[in-house]
Amino acid sequence: MTVRSVSDRVFDCVGAAAMLALGCPLLAFAALAIRVTDGAPVLFRQERVGRGRRLFRIIKLRTMTADGRITTVGSLLRDLGIDELPQLVNVLRGDMALVGPRALTAADVRRVGWESPSFDLRWRVAPGITGAAQIAALRRCHPRTTWRLDRRYVLGRSTRTDAAILAASLLVPLVGKQRARRIARRLRWGRS
Repeated sequence: MTVRSVSDRVFDCVGAAAMLALGCPLLAFAALAIRVTDGAPVLFRQERVGRGRRLFRIIKLRTMTADGRITTVGSLLRDLGIDELPQLVNVLRGDMALVGPRALTAADVRRVGWESPSFDLRWRVAPGITGAAQIAALRRCHPRTTWRLDRRYVLGRSTRTDAAILAASLLVPLVGKQRARRIARRLRWGRS
């Protein structure tokens, strides 16, 4: 393990533990709201592709019904980014990082055509709860744009970049995703 990877892991573990401790009341309230309005289960688990293309199970708060409809509570949780908080457990386990490319399903990787070794660069780092592509785009990114942002992130990543992306992401529960993304775009994330 390199000094950079050790410092990244410490940054992720300390940050995830602190956010989990601070976010516990919010998580408990959100879980209760899901349980009361939509029933069980409260958590959603799904297999995703991680570092080195290894598969892991992501944990999120459930925001959809069995037929794929977003629930009323789920819509609010998604808008505020609260549905992502259980992923802090994935960070503590080492499956994810606080900042990195989005964790995709194997089906998503096939759909966007990133199966070939020419896209291996993206899987050199752990997927993140947040990342440059998630913050920079006002709407869902086109796969080419996402690849460009992920590539730029992996090749030029630094603790300073991670801290800036994380700071913009922490604005989401306070000001909402759209406003946080506009602030991030002003900081020139996502521009060529």
